[in-house]
Amino acid sequence: MSTLTQVRLSGFGGQGIVLAGVLLGQAGVLDGRFITGSNSYGAQARGSGCKAEVVFSDGPIDFPHLIMADMLVAMSQGGFDLYAREVRPHTGLILYDPGQVHPKEDLPASQIAIPASEWSLKKLKTTQTANIVFLGALIQITKLVSVPSMKKAIQRMVPERFLKLNQEALKIGLHFGRQIHG
Repeated sequence: MSTLTQVRLSGFGGQGIVLAGVLLGQAGVLDGRFITGSNSYGAQARGSGCKAEVVFSDGPIDFPHLIMADMLVAMSQGGFDLYAREVRPHTGLILYDPGQVHPKEDLPASQIAIPASEWSLKKLKTTQTANIVFLGALIQITKLVSVPSMKKAIQRMVPERFLKLNQEALKIGLHFGRQIHG
């Protein structure tokens, strides 16, 4: 039986949630893992609820959908409120953007504030890269995928005109992830 790691990224349309899920899955593939993924968003793509789910395994995956999240990335209050209670109790991890999300104290999962929107705005003068800053912090904290694989995924999947900006965002996320988690 293979060990599964199930990750849900949530927010609203326009935050790059789907791209973040695709990049995370691609990096997992590059690391030699078995991956399944899915995403969905509300009827109004920009501004409505959005999620991406990625399941990682060291062997074939029998059921391709997320059952219970081991990790939740919440970039919006709606995503946090909807999915925070669906994170594995005691061993689960919730990463949230404190500029967008007010966490709940009574959850049985660890919670870490990642001010990705703030860091993105301060360092890159845009919040459009907050998703990539989040990915950098996530992989630095959890070691879910390797940094070289994430860099390669960004190189492959991000349009040329946004490549340098996203590479910088990843560096910022990795840097702050080290500061937060050591």
